[in-house]
Amino acid sequence: MIATLSIRDRTLRYAGIASEAEAAGQDIAAFPYVIRILLENLCRHRAWGDPVAIGEIQALLNWRDNTGVDLPLYVTRVILPDSSGLPVLQDLAALRDAVAGHHGDVKAVDTRIPVDLIVDHSLQVDNWAGPDAVARNLHREFERNEERYRFLKWAQQAFNGVRVFPPGTGIIHQVNLEHIAPVISCTDRADGTWAYPDFVIGGDSHTPMINALGVLGWGVGGIDAEAAVLGHAYTFPIPEVIGVRLTGVVRAPALTTDAALLVTQMLRKAGVAGNMVEFFGPAVADLSVPERATIANMAPEYGATCGFFPVDGQTIDYLRTTGRTAEHIESVEAYCRANHLFRLPGSEQPHYSRLIEIDLGLAVPSLAGPSRPQDRLAVGDIPADFRSRLHTPQGQGGFAAEAAAPGSTLPEPSLRHGSVVLAAITSCTNTSNPSVMLAAGLLAQKAVARGLKAAPWVKTSLAPGSRAVTRYLDQAGLTPALEALGFHTIGYGCTTCGGKSGPLDPDVVQEIEAQKLVVAAVLSGNRNFEGRIHKMIRANYIGSPPLVVAYALAGRIDIDYENEALACDANGNPVYLRDLWPSPTEIAALLPVARQQQLFAATYDPANFDATMWHELQAPTGQRFPWDPSSHYLVEPPFFEGTPDDNALERLADDLREARVLAAFGDSLTTDHISPGGEIPSETPAGQYLLAVGIQPRDFNSYVGRRCNFEVMARATFANIRIKNALMPETEGGLTRHFPDDVEMTIFDAAQAYRREGRGVIVLAGKEYGTGSSRDWAAKGSALLGVRAVIAESFERIHRANLVGMGVLPLAFLPGQGWRQLGLTGTERFSFEQVAEAVKTGRPVDVAAHRESGDVIRFQAMAQVLTAAERGLMAAGGIPKSVLRSFIPAETSRPGISAASTLSH
Repeated sequence: MIATLSIRDRTLRYAGIASEAEAAGQDIAAFPYVIRILLENLCRHRAWGDPVAIGEIQALLNWRDNTGVDLPLYVTRVILPDSSGLPVLQDLAALRDAVAGHHGDVKAVDTRIPVDLIVDHSLQVDNWAGPDAVARNLHREFERNEERYRFLKWAQQAFNGVRVFPPGTGIIHQVNLEHIAPVISCTDRADGTWAYPDFVIGGDSHTPMINALGVLGWGVGGIDAEAAVLGHAYTFPIPEVIGVRLTGVVRAPALTTDAALLVTQMLRKAGVAGNMVEFFGPAVADLSVPERATIANMAPEYGATCGFFPVDGQTIDYLRTTGRTAEHIESVEAYCRANHLFRLPGSEQPHYSRLIEIDLGLAVPSLAGPSRPQDRLAVGDIPADFRSRLHTPQGQGGFAAEAAAPGSTLPEPSLRHGSVVLAAITSCTNTSNPSVMLAAGLLAQKAVARGLKAAPWVKTSLAPGSRAVTRYLDQAGLTPALEALGFHTIGYGCTTCGGKSGPLDPDVVQEIEAQKLVVAAVLSGNRNFEGRIHKMIRANYIGSPPLVVAYALAGRIDIDYENEALACDANGNPVYLRDLWPSPTEIAALLPVARQQQLFAATYDPANFDATMWHELQAPTGQRFPWDPSSHYLVEPPFFEGTPDDNALERLADDLREARVLAAFGDSLTTDHISPGGEIPSETPAGQYLLAVGIQPRDFNSYVGRRCNFEVMARATFANIRIKNALMPETEGGLTRHFPDDVEMTIFDAAQAYRREGRGVIVLAGKEYGTGSSRDWAAKGSALLGVRAVIAESFERIHRANLVGMGVLPLAFLPGQGWRQLGLTGTERFSFEQVAEAVKTGRPVDVAAHRESGDVIRFQAMAQVLTAAERGLMAAGGIPKSVLRSFIPAETSRPGISAASTLSH
């Protein structure tokens, strides 16, 4: 139902959802706000003439009875970090070449909606604890990534609607929150100006942070992002919506970070994976948008598609604080109130799929770790937990540490098991929240006043999410104290949380290796998976920014803060953490400094961006990118080779008739395990490849930096230094056994060997396969290695969709079953029957695992291809082939070529 709204001198048209619900005998007040936004999307696009069926709107109006029914959604915009965004644009460049090769219209390959790309994932902490760290790290970033950045500048002129925020701007999610997100968008059409809710998908799994602002958004793989920017409908199944009632208040000494870790632990335990979470209850009204953002950001960690806070008075206050125009703010409030998207105090509680209640008063100062963000422990419980894990076998969650070797080569021989060697205030999770950042500065100020210093072996760094943080820390007078403890600002990017922690001091590394120490990192991030933060650091903990400072002072993770002093002051008096911890009154007194409109206006004034090097970069122009055959950064990807045909499912079935297991994994294998993002070790297949082409380790960059070289990324797949393949139970790293000869080799070499033999390969896994980052290369790399199917007990939503997008079949064991429960070892030959029919109809796949003894284990698995659109993608061989088909003349069709066939050996 089309309605109108007058604001100042403008008349806005909009899709009125209340009348749509009323016509179907429904009350809009009963609908969760996320369902209201989805309903508006369908109704508006039907009014605009897009292919949205009445039946799809009716299914959503009765959403609780139709969960899983797929909807054609049209996103308002796409937001990308450089880590996934650059491969997206590279694929579009390659698609233009493929279309040109088939005599299609190159100009037709263009972005149909706005695309913002924020360069934030390439900064590494090469320099720290010094006043020139920002400039030196930025210079090194450009030195490493100049070729990639030239490509981005080319893409900005080659594709309509692509806007690039240069290095040094900030972290994607904080920039989105503080500056980009409009909350309500307007479009001029022939029949007038339309208003509608902002709806964004992002190429980073923490895109749900924007849900704190009442903007519906979540993370997708770059594969889905490519289709969306080309104007394709984004197919999404009707979700279950879980209402989370927040009560109580966060009581000192706990902070918002501690509440976010509590919510993460409780929701992960409650099982919200794949669902939408919507927060309501008496505690919500008092949570500021930055505090909501700390909780919403962690949605991937508690497993939800999003953690949504509807628009309310806090939203309007935040828009005003961050410098949005008065007219725009008026439009946001008026539209949301008119279209039932504004939550009023005391408003009727919507009907949810189920309810969960969380008392924020239960939050206490906590850390999550040592390897998963949902594993929350009160800081008082950390020492005992760490000691219990120290000598416990790895398979039981321990570190399997040896007794530390006697002696030390350091001037101050204080390194031991449990030493904190890295303390990083980083990540959008906390740096968007002034209260916790000011708390860190206040704690530092008190510590400096007592004469305390960070332990000399701790690498300290501060990487704010935006330049606004630096401005308010400066104005609050807290920067000198942070710098006195080594927390100099080192740049504006994801850094440590994204695996770009940079090198440790060589003497510290030597000591860790000599004594075989299990050392620790503490960061104010959202990810602490094995092998992610630094290859030398086995125990990684997430906590609030002031706790990061505290552990830097202590220099060890097993300190009992209640009974042990951090250090002694200049007079020899013990100083306890409670002596330094800032009070709520002290924090509140400084908050107005962080809420100045002029602060944000200055932060996002383009004249204040430190972008000289960006502007000076010379980049190609034109519609098609001139690939450099000698480049090892930008290598034309193979995903669009050949021409799509109708035989993809038949080829998949053929490949799965006599398949071997490439690797077998337990529960919670993350996309970091599958496709690491940090340092490239020389001894890995990717490192060996770079050495072979003449690149020295100093110039390897990171896996993120090399994501536009498929040769590197195929070799990176399953190459995380901490990955545990059950076919090699006594080792860590990307090794496996090739069958039937039972020879040990790297996973990459085994994949190549199986390909030469003409044999398809599969992966076996446990629960929650593919948790973590929305890393499309985890699926792309799997496809390049020839993986045709993954059989797991359950999948994380984004990675499952990415596998489908690359034509890799996700299969789920029947409930209660798994490869270990069935007695499989991974040494068997696997045959799959009725594969094509299973994808098309949803019937089970019959699987037979043949042992060398002649015994056969038979079981069934269900194809996790959940929507009609996904079934179409599997039939086409994945999104790349499906998209290519839409741009080329039908008469050019011929059998497709496997992307994997182009890998060099």
